[in-house]
Amino acid sequence: MLERTPTGTWLPAWVPESTFTLSFLLILCSIAQSATGGYDGSMLNGLNILPVYTDYFQLNPATTGLNTASVFIGCTFGTLVSGVMTDKLGRRPATFWASAITLIGVVIQTAAQNIAMFVIGRIILGLGTAISGVSSSVFLSETFPSRYRAWGVGLLNDFYYVGALVAAGVTLGTGQWQSTWAWRLPSLIQGIFSVFCIIILPFVPESPRWLVHEGYFEYARTSVAQTNSNGDLLDPVTVAVYKEILDALEFEKKEGRTMSPAEIVKTPTARKRLLIGMSAGPFSCIAGNIIASYYLGTELSTAGITDSTDQLKANVVLNVWCLACALAGTHLVAQWGRKPTALVSETLLVICLFIIGGLSKMYADDPMNASNSLVYGNVAVMFMFQGFYSLAWTPLLYLYPPEVFSGSIRANGLAFSTLALNLLACIFVFIMPIGLNNIGWRMYMINGSWDIVIAVLIAVYWVETKGKTLEEIDALFEGTKHSSIPDVEQVRTGQATLDVGAIEQQLQADIKAIKS
Repeated sequence: MLERTPTGTWLPAWVPESTFTLSFLLILCSIAQSATGGYDGSMLNGLNILPVYTDYFQLNPATTGLNTASVFIGCTFGTLVSGVMTDKLGRRPATFWASAITLIGVVIQTAAQNIAMFVIGRIILGLGTAISGVSSSVFLSETFPSRYRAWGVGLLNDFYYVGALVAAGVTLGTGQWQSTWAWRLPSLIQGIFSVFCIIILPFVPESPRWLVHEGYFEYARTSVAQTNSNGDLLDPVTVAVYKEILDALEFEKKEGRTMSPAEIVKTPTARKRLLIGMSAGPFSCIAGNIIASYYLGTELSTAGITDSTDQLKANVVLNVWCLACALAGTHLVAQWGRKPTALVSETLLVICLFIIGGLSKMYADDPMNASNSLVYGNVAVMFMFQGFYSLAWTPLLYLYPPEVFSGSIRANGLAFSTLALNLLACIFVFIMPIGLNNIGWRMYMINGSWDIVIAVLIAVYWVETKGKTLEEIDALFEGTKHSSIPDVEQVRTGQATLDVGAIEQQLQADIKAIKS
């Protein structure tokens, strides 16, 4: 059964009564968003291998980089407005409009007649995907119950590889075509995921934390009940979560905090949260995966795999492998924790990059006499690298930042993190083909050195957020929890009990205090 649910926005909602069904829909929404980005990276990987695409645009290393990196130009502009849009319009409407913008970019990219048109389409596409990346991440992190948050939000990036796998299969299938549809059809199919997201949005509720901030208290409580207790407003877990949200908002109101972008640097605590939360974006960007994500063909060529069909097949296998590793990594993040998983992953990346660099040098020194064991050994380590990257950075990229940011800076903080990611990506995606062409194996050695620094910074500065609600994470930075309610996980497992009647009276008093 579907229940008409007020959302505080123009976008209506008919929400299923079952929390399980609703969680499934939220996961589908997450999957649709992540698949768009994954499809793009894998599609360009495949297109850059296809002669019909490179010949049509008469590409050289510089224009190849421009065609590929232009999506990050749009992403950069998108992140500048994504935080404000998400806070002003609401989490769901911002995601809706972002998906619509993405569709416009897909149409222009598909119809491109020259490099300029292709680049403009990809800039618009990047604009939409950047906004949806921030809005959907904030929406899902604020809506999913804490015990499911690692999986619910982790999948927001895990299914990057589902989109990538679809694109790899599509480009492999069209790779033998001699018409421009060999690259136009893969481009057109990219829009399916945005359509899917638009269809799902009317069947999920608005973020309860955004609703409370906007003064829609009863709507927020309904949203909490729908996502935690099959709509039971008096369920102890629902009451505990709702009370924590109200107490956190009351504290922020007393402190004079707003959702202004300036709030992210206003206080020492906010600045600390910004630096830790935003680090996931730049760290994931410079970890080394950009080479394989967008220039797999060049990377495989340095290892000795030069046939375009073999490279396309490797692209398919790589995405299956990365998806499996990302799902395994999400399990580790949920069970083991965010920080330990990131440290193990980063250490393995350093080892792989130095091995890849060494093996690539051996091939470059004497490519004519290179043995098959050297070639395939190098490819195997490249695949291991991508798997180890997916183990941590794929689920953590959109999971960790919104956990670290408080309610007043969550959207703008994540936007800033994504901005840093896209600025770096815009540079790295452009210079990688030039760097691989000019210095070859040394690029891997440079990347390995960066990753050592990243591992040290994670070990020293990151905090663990596993098993806590967003309001409980505040205590890690503020020094104290802003609510007298026991931790939600204790209530859920029966370690703590609530006097629901007494808390009901407190809730009414809290709402009056917030409104005054």
